[in-house]
Amino acid sequence: MSRPEPPNVLIVGAGIAGLFLAILLERQKVPYMIYERTKESKPIGSAIGLDVKIMPVMEQLGLLEELKSISLPGAGVEMFDPQLKFMTAILFKGYEEVTGYVPLMFPRPELHRLLRSHVPEEKIVYSKKVLSLEQNEHGAMLRMSDGTTVHGDIVVGADGTYSGVRQGLYKHLEKKGLLPASDKEELTLGHLCMVGTTNPVDPEKYPCVNNEKALFQRVIGKGDPYTWHTVNMRGNKICWGIIRQMDSTVASRDKMFRNSDWGSEGDEGVMNGAFDKPTPIGGTVRDLFEATPKEEISKVFLEEKLFETWYYGRTVLIGDACHKFLPSAGQGAVNAMQDAVVLANHIYEMGEATPENITAAFKEYRDERYGPAKRLMAKSKLLAILQYGMTWKDRLIRYIMFNVIPDGIKMKQFYKDTMHRPQVSYLEYVEARGTGEVLPQKPSKRYAQEKAAAKGEEVPT
Repeated sequence: MSRPEPPNVLIVGAGIAGLFLAILLERQKVPYMIYERTKESKPIGSAIGLDVKIMPVMEQLGLLEELKSISLPGAGVEMFDPQLKFMTAILFKGYEEVTGYVPLMFPRPELHRLLRSHVPEEKIVYSKKVLSLEQNEHGAMLRMSDGTTVHGDIVVGADGTYSGVRQGLYKHLEKKGLLPASDKEELTLGHLCMVGTTNPVDPEKYPCVNNEKALFQRVIGKGDPYTWHTVNMRGNKICWGIIRQMDSTVASRDKMFRNSDWGSEGDEGVMNGAFDKPTPIGGTVRDLFEATPKEEISKVFLEEKLFETWYYGRTVLIGDACHKFLPSAGQGAVNAMQDAVVLANHIYEMGEATPENITAAFKEYRDERYGPAKRLMAKSKLLAILQYGMTWKDRLIRYIMFNVIPDGIKMKQFYKDTMHRPQVSYLEYVEARGTGEVLPQKPSKRYAQEKAAAKGEEVPT
């Protein structure tokens, strides 16, 4: 069947969102290039998990078994007080029965390497920092810091929390009076986080690494600003983290801005008070810190914001560039990957890359993704209070949630969040497994037509 020429897509950012979108565009033979501002994209060494909200897509792409090979099944989350007295737990018993999948946990760099291995080497260009963005009815242009320019039909900002694409786009919109006031506001922040992944450790010292499932264990401080956590990983490694509640004595706003992206060095200064804390797996936080290569330790200010403007003209945002999650619910990567799936679906359906078709595709993408992102951001905010909130109000909410709200109500809400599972519309759907409800997805008219034509059948209209 005759089809319009696919759009030429310029992806800015070689993180999880950008790489996943590239894999999806590769499957529908859409031309693209990825431009990464650093010499080599380096993900942080934190623990990360993927669940049923993206697993069917990994299965569609043939990547699920590869993902399992770097992962451990997730057992759940346990929480303790500073004396390591058990407080509460959210265990994943029955999760597979309800959803049809087992949640998986692994160090974040492992997922990045997996995705990177499925993007052709020649499709990524490093040391390409975007200085400016221009777009009109004929196309889009990115001007880079090295003086070069690149041209395409669509620009995708997948370049993280302080997205250069978003800043350039918003600058143009503000001049036109089209930028909502809320999009001009700073991101909300309140905590500093240090994370790392150890070298392989001695199983005799840390028997938890012999476990067949990954267990996230968090200790909630009392009387000081710290919480800390550990997760046992495949390969006798341990992911760990410290979170400190921010106050005016910790850092200036200028320093916060400069260090908001994940860095390559840990800042021991403001974390010293947590290093001698005991962990549920044995030893202290300092022991894990010292077992971790310096290059595997990262620091970040935990920020959150849901932007209202996700697109304009030929430019669209995905992942942290349009919704920055707190890590408390582990939803950042999942939502970035869902963004990529839904955007790729609408690019597939778009037809000729006219300004009108591009705007319509971007609007449908934003309409489909904004609601789920907003709901999960509210969940992340609540879980942040439960896991590392230190105010009297936070402690009160934590007491009510841990001791008053029935587990059945909490689990009902937990499974409700798994209903939104967008799949790739131009690949064979994976049938829903498990007893839980799944929100229906609009089928692809184009895919049905192409399948029928390939089989010599009557093409549906």
